[in-house]
Amino acid sequence: MSLERQYRLAEAEKLSGYSVAALRKKIARRELGYRKTGRIITVGESDLARLLGEHRPPVSIDRNPSAA
Repeated sequence: MSLERQYRLAEAEKLSGYSVAALRKKIARRELGYRKTGRIITVGESDLARLLGEHRPPVSIDRNPSAA
């Protein structure tokens, strides 16, 4: 069984370009899948990639962005 990388909303914000508030709205509208553990809300890598693929040109999620 392969475990998918989960991103907290602050991490997903940096990767996607959407604000935390916008991500929360998408979760509330069921446009974005999520997991909740206690008070922590996380978004799966595949859900984030799907969201970016639907609303923007295809984007690769780079876990180690190079410092430019």
